[in-house]
Amino acid sequence: MNAIEIKGLRKQYGGFTLGGLDFTLPEGCITGLVGENGAGKSTLLRLIVGMTRPDAGELRVLGAPVGGEAFRALREDIGYVPDETYFPEMLTPRDVGAVLSRAYSRWDAASYAALLERFALPVRKPVRELSRGMKMKLSLAAALAHRPRLLVLDEATGGLDPVARDGILDLLNDFTRDETHTVLLSSHILSDLEKICDYVAFLRNGRLLFCEEKDRLTECCAVVRLPAREIGALPENAVLARRRNGLAAELLVRRDALPRGFTAERTTLEKIVLLLSASAETKEEIV
Repeated sequence: MNAIEIKGLRKQYGGFTLGGLDFTLPEGCITGLVGENGAGKSTLLRLIVGMTRPDAGELRVLGAPVGGEAFRALREDIGYVPDETYFPEMLTPRDVGAVLSRAYSRWDAASYAALLERFALPVRKPVRELSRGMKMKLSLAAALAHRPRLLVLDEATGGLDPVARDGILDLLNDFTRDETHTVLLSSHILSDLEKICDYVAFLRNGRLLFCEEKDRLTECCAVVRLPAREIGALPENAVLARRRNGLAAELLVRRDALPRGFTAERTTLEKIVLLLSASAETKEEIV
């Protein structure tokens, strides 16, 4: 079963268009959503959890069309962690648990208390006195405590130190040990996504450049460094993106289209995204 199915999805805000998106995410995987600020990541996540309505296209989550009766019945199956906390600032983490326990029939008070302890959150301190990182941890604890099948996170590791981020990543890995559980998270910290993601989706200017298995992506792509004057020696079908730095050039290439005689370096997800973001031109199909 696919956790998310998107066909021709389109949403317009003023002069910005998130448009023509087509992809599916299988159940039981962790997918990282990447892209520059303003690429449409938060808009896409809000569409998926039903907070925003699309202008066109089809969007199904956990088998149900978003916005319909069947989707509303799945409310407890979707956990959402936005980039800004939505809890009233006068409430404490303990108060948040008491309120949400009345909103969710599957609320697990013991699990929530264990997560607050795991995150070292002060249960009696008002939300307004919590740091951004603490607020994000509180939102994650609340999202997990109603036992969702799909967890959607918008920059959930932002504002956390490396040790705390690793703890969140371990928690997400534990969550997807159940093959019916799925995670979709956006992040600017590409090293985090490199550690845990099965799939990566890359948005640029509202357009989806790719949604691929992370390992396939890093296996199919490579980096070539050469003098800028020699760029033309590579066939066009081999070059995915290019970045010039004075007299030198760094190119992202398809490994299987690279002619003999060129030295190709193994690449990483971070390098792929950086080169695609920096390049003025990119190919429609990456792999």
